[in-house]
Amino acid sequence: MNWIKIDEAAKITGITKRAIRYYEEIGLIQPPERSDGQVRLYTDEDIKQLKRVVDAKEVLGFSLQELQHFLTIKERVLEHKDQYESTKDTTIQQSELEEIAVGLKEQEKMLQQKMEKMKSFQGELKDLIQKVDSLLNV
Repeated sequence: MNWIKIDEAAKITGITKRAIRYYEEIGLIQPPERSDGQVRLYTDEDIKQLKRVVDAKEVLGFSLQELQHFLTIKERVLEHKDQYESTKDTTIQQSELEEIAVGLKEQEKMLQQKMEKMKSFQGELKDLIQKVDSLLNV
C-alpha cells in the first residue's frame, strides 16, 4: 500500500497540515493510520476524501458545519441500508428513514440555492466581460 505522510497530503490537496488535522478532529475525515512513531499515514482513499472536502468547501461553498451535517446523513443512510437488509422490523427504520429523507431534501435545496447564486454571478461576469471586450474593440 502507498502511504502518504501529512506533508505530502497537504501538497497534493492544497490545504495546510493544520487544516487536515482539524478536519480529522471534527470528523470530516477518518483518522488515518499511524506509524510506530505516531506519524499520520494517509492512503490514496484518504487523499480522495480530503479532495472531496476541499471541493465541497471551495467549489460548492459548503461550510464545515454543512459538510459535517451531510456526512452524518450519509453515514446514517449507509447504516440503515445495512440494517434494513438484515432485519425485518421496519417500524423504527421507517421513521428514521423519513427523518433522513427530510435532511437530504434540505441539503439538496441548499445546494440548488447555491447553484442559482453561482449562475447569477456567472451571468454578471459574462456581462462585464462583454462590456470590457466592446471597449477594447472601440
